Amino acid sequence: MSILEELKWRGLIADCTDAAELEKKISSPITLYCGFDPTADSLHVGNLVPLLALRRFQLLGHNPIAVAGGATGSIGDPSGKTAERQLLTKEILDRNIASVKVQLAKLLDFETKQNPARLVDNASWTQNISFLDFLRDIGKHFSVNQMVAKESVRARMEDRETGISYTEFSYMLLQAFDFMVLARDQNCELQIGGSDQWGNITAGIDLCRKKLGKTVFGLTLPLITNADGTKFGKTEAGAIWLDPKRTSVYRFYQFWINTDDRDVIRYLKFFTFLPRGGIGMLEKSHAENPGARVAHKELARAVTELIHGRQAAMEAIRASDILFNGDVYATSESEFKMIVDELQTKEVEKSKFEGGGYPLVDLLVYIGLSSSKSQARKDIEGGAIRLNRYDNRHVDVNYKVLASDFGFHDKYILLRKGKKNYAVVTIR
Repeated sequence: MSILEELKWRGLIADCTDAAELEKKISSPITLYCGFDPTADSLHVGNLVPLLALRRFQLLGHNPIAVAGGATGSIGDPSGKTAERQLLTKEILDRNIASVKVQLAKLLDFETKQNPARLVDNASWTQNISFLDFLRDIGKHFSVNQMVAKESVRARMEDRETGISYTEFSYMLLQAFDFMVLARDQNCELQIGGSDQWGNITAGIDLCRKKLGKTVFGLTLPLITNADGTKFGKTEAGAIWLDPKRTSVYRFYQFWINTDDRDVIRYLKFFTFLPRGGIGMLEKSHAENPGARVAHKELARAVTELIHGRQAAMEAIRASDILFNGDVYATSESEFKMIVDELQTKEVEKSKFEGGGYPLVDLLVYIGLSSSKSQARKDIEGGAIRLNRYDNRHVDVNYKVLASDFGFHDKYILLRKGKKNYAVVTIR
């Protein structure tokens, strides 16, 4: 299967320039690039589709270049935006690029001898060009009429409140210049990106033809939306980042395992490297018994392992199992620590659990699982309260929690109310 056939099967081609010619071109290895603007010190899950596409090309023998937008990032891409971006300083951009490079190393192979990935910064070829030279040598090849017709520009110009600044209007020229430089210096023949980049990509193709007399290609991938119409990668807590300091591994895993049933097979194709046969088996299993969530678990495992490594993925899986139906005593402290970091946690003096113990009714009120003592009694009598183990249901309203109930060297107790309410008690 060629890379284009692979992408088409996965539903990952939105637009392509001269697909027949590109198919011929990729019969042997080519160089391609995808750009990203370092607007934050971490990539997020919305960046994964084009970056994983670079990896798919690399796995099939092609030569990928990731272009960090030290120059374009200082301007801001108007594509898909309704307002001007906040301008970033060079120091912030440099720091963001350094952070993101670590994440790219997990997605692309920079060490292989056959076709190593390369990371370049477009500031390296723009910083020494004067404004007048750029206008004379590059700007003269662009028709304002054609630029205004591009969707990314037209949508902003039609918004009377925000409009578009000359700064962001010029972004298209800078991205086209990137393609020309890479085509000239690295023999780069293909640019890929999200479908909102189509106008910028085709502008670069035109510039390469006019300045270099070269035929190059563009391919865009679909912008992902959830089945319910909401924006992919956004939650109530905000964006899902690849940096575990911004989005914990546990929460990252939970994001994927909570995928809508209607999206799970699509996302297996988009975000994993599972082969056609494996995804077909998961699709069949999902259709026969969606409640088993086999496809969801495999999606969450595969993406978490890809981004955070096998050990972290296994710990996230164990933490998830413990939280929903497991036994606190049967896990490692590092796995349980994932839970502690995500849940409501209260410290209690050790002396409260000595002697006769701490009444469970009082503890439920103190940690906030029950709103009052009378509600706590109802929760207990109704069988809603579990202590540590999922099957350890407490129905005795007179039960007192003892120090012996704590796990992990007498450190933690996990209390559950129903299926979705949890709290952790720690001894101080």
